[in-house]
Amino acid sequence: MMKLFADLQIHSRFSRATSPSITIQNLEKYARLKGLNLLGTGDFTHPKWIDELKSELEEDGSGILTSESGFHFVLQGEISNIYVQDGKQRRVHTLLLARNFEIVEQINSALLRKGRLDYDGRPIFGFTCVELAEMMKEIDDDIEIIPAHAWTPWYGIFGSMSGFDSVEECFKEYAHKINAIETGLSSDPLMNWRISALDKYTLLSSSDAHSFWPWRLGRECNVFDIDLSYDDLLQAIRKKKGFVETVEMWPHEGKYHYTGHRNCNVSYSPNEALKVKNICPKCRSKLTVGVAQRVELLADREEGFVPKNAVPFRNLIPLSEVIAGTEGEKVESKNVWGEYYKLTNAFGNEFNVLLKAEESNLKKITSEKITKNIIRNRNQKIPFKPGYDGVYGVPIFNESGLEEYKEEKGKIKAKIEQKGLSDFI
Repeated sequence: MMKLFADLQIHSRFSRATSPSITIQNLEKYARLKGLNLLGTGDFTHPKWIDELKSELEEDGSGILTSESGFHFVLQGEISNIYVQDGKQRRVHTLLLARNFEIVEQINSALLRKGRLDYDGRPIFGFTCVELAEMMKEIDDDIEIIPAHAWTPWYGIFGSMSGFDSVEECFKEYAHKINAIETGLSSDPLMNWRISALDKYTLLSSSDAHSFWPWRLGRECNVFDIDLSYDDLLQAIRKKKGFVETVEMWPHEGKYHYTGHRNCNVSYSPNEALKVKNICPKCRSKLTVGVAQRVELLADREEGFVPKNAVPFRNLIPLSEVIAGTEGEKVESKNVWGEYYKLTNAFGNEFNVLLKAEESNLKKITSEKITKNIIRNRNQKIPFKPGYDGVYGVPIFNESGLEEYKEEKGKIKAKIEQKGLSDFI
């Protein structure tokens, strides 16, 4: 057995809006720096990327691939299905895991009968999720089918703009083949536990990274205590056997946590959004209904409920963001990288810094301000200005920022609570 920090969903440079510098070497370098030791390969459907994977990764029969320097990968891809069901356009992204290159070749051959694979690492098809599940299970029952970033408004299985209200509604007769869902950046397990229908599904967390930088890669991941094999990984996903915990971004930092309208710089909590009837007060267009409001709509439990045998989780802000927020700089700045490398060199990797390093030892390496915020982060004491409509949420690392946000929300609340809201909505 070994403890695996596994990020099971990433992308290659062949997907849209991704870094052109994504290579196996860069993924491996920054995964080690982060503290990860198992990565999804990303985009196994793309012909150029799968050729690179075959040339740079070795199979040994375990279902886990190994690079020349000994880093581990599992074959992973993502499919976008866009179709009409029950009179509504559906857009659902689905994560696929596969045991070996032979199975991937069969997957790609089947998909090529439905459309092209060479234009994007996350190809789009017009057939249903039911057809996708049927196709995969006819190839190999051990292909794992996981609804990706389940709550994202536009492309999640439960998304407010194009999704479903249940796994059964989406996958129908193949719903029993779905063992897990991915919670996505804008929700965490505590939010998902409010829906009793999800109790039978394992809740996975992955970064959906479009680059290899450590504030993206591994920002969400799964921690397993298993043997390094595809069979053990399936048991962890399907039966929670050896599933230790998930590491989550704060859902408030996700780009779709609150309801809002990016163009008008307007965002609302679920209750506030209902009071304005989900209409933007500035341009009077429909707001993008966020994950918090969507969860509230489907929830049949009170906040704080924890099911029996639930896999625990912890919320963490990436170390680069903690340093940058404390210093008032960008994550990619020279000074932030300098502090980041000082800390990771001293403690081995980012997760060791965030989760294990003693406060007294941190102070020997970095400033008291950064140390304070690393500990506050570990103890989940950092507030947020929540994300909305494609805008990332912002962690608040200083008192002035917190007061400014409270003042902003106070003005919104006062406006909403005024009598006669016709001028507002």
